[in-house]
Amino acid sequence: MYLSLTAWSMPSCTLEECAAISKALRIGALDVGLFYRSALDKTELLSDPAATAEKVRALNISTPNFYHLFGDSLEARNLAQPGTLDQNLADLEKVLTFADAADIGTVFILPGVVNPGQSRDSAFNVSSQSLKAMVDLSHGFKATLCIEPHVQSFAESPAIVERLVEATGIKLALDYSHFACLGYRQDEVDPLAKHAAHVHLRQAKMGDLQAKFAQGTLNFPAMFGTLRDAGYTGALAIEPVHQDYMNTWFDDVLTEIVALRDCFNTWKEGAS
Repeated sequence: MYLSLTAWSMPSCTLEECAAISKALRIGALDVGLFYRSALDKTELLSDPAATAEKVRALNISTPNFYHLFGDSLEARNLAQPGTLDQNLADLEKVLTFADAADIGTVFILPGVVNPGQSRDSAFNVSSQSLKAMVDLSHGFKATLCIEPHVQSFAESPAIVERLVEATGIKLALDYSHFACLGYRQDEVDPLAKHAAHVHLRQAKMGDLQAKFAQGTLNFPAMFGTLRDAGYTGALAIEPVHQDYMNTWFDDVLTEIVALRDCFNTWKEGAS
């Protein structure tokens, strides 16, 4: 396992500045996406994947993951919304082409929300059909497709996520903070580690998607051990944020990044 840093953790920085910060902090990898000042140009990416890939390669830093959003919000063109599959598949083919050209190992998308008129079960069924088709498409590419189960999606419990993985074969961008926020114990989330293709690190506690490192309930050394024992060897992307989503405005992002970095490095030294 190795560390990465999410570009959207530093909303005021350019993509080049985010890469420089990751290098300066001796993290040495950067997840990229479509948000804030470091955003990739979605229109260009979908029309000319190779050109966007060249810009990412020019950063001269490992880029283990790309976060793609099909619409312009969590709800727009989400995977549980009927009638979106064909357009989303067309976009996903471009996204995976970009990822392979940029040597990005994983692409994560969101599972979908409970749309107007739906129940959680009907959202699950529509999303499952979307994900089956998307997993089939991804088999023609090197990049691994995965989803991040998140607060406000239909997939808010470990049990639902397990069912979704079993039904579709999708891998996970696993973020314990979304489950901790909803009151799930860490050991209730641990069985999902075997499905992880990517991992996010952020401290949290019940009711708070993001908490200061010393004030949250997630036991990171235990998490690292669980992931290792499950056979995970990929990136651990440090992801404290400064944004409106779930009121995550109030932490010193740089301090939290360093605390998570040091926690992993200390654990890794002991595991050597």
